[in-house]
Amino acid sequence: MPTAASPTVEEDEIRTRIDGLARALRAKDLDALMAYYAADTVVFDLRPPTQVQSADVYRKNFEAWFASVEGPIDYEIHDLRIEANGDVGFCHSLSHVRSTRTGGDTADYWVRVTSGFLKIKGRWLIAHEHISMPIDLQTMQAQPNVQS
Repeated sequence: MPTAASPTVEEDEIRTRIDGLARALRAKDLDALMAYYAADTVVFDLRPPTQVQSADVYRKNFEAWFASVEGPIDYEIHDLRIEANGDVGFCHSLSHVRSTRTGGDTADYWVRVTSGFLKIKGRWLIAHEHISMPIDLQTMQAQPNVQS
């Protein structure tokens, strides 16, 4: 992953895209959010369906999530690492998600996000994304508060 050297132009462009995606997610702006995904993106998600193979299908996951949340989503990106070369880029991070569900319960959990970007017609778009949460191998239960 990146060293102490200055980020490349590609890495800066991807960081800008990730920042915009995070803003759209926080605001639950579905149209703005989906503009960051390639039409034929492949995503492994937490919310069923856990494997989707197009932005149109993935949009439904976001629609369901946003409908289950009252108000904005607090979404913080930590330990973001970006690597890019030419028209291909990858990044991974830990993301802290907090929200209030429509029933009044609060959600507070960490997820690991890995995104593969392709530069398509001059824009970096997510062509593959994998979102996961660590599990306890003894109980096989998700560990939403584990940060590493």
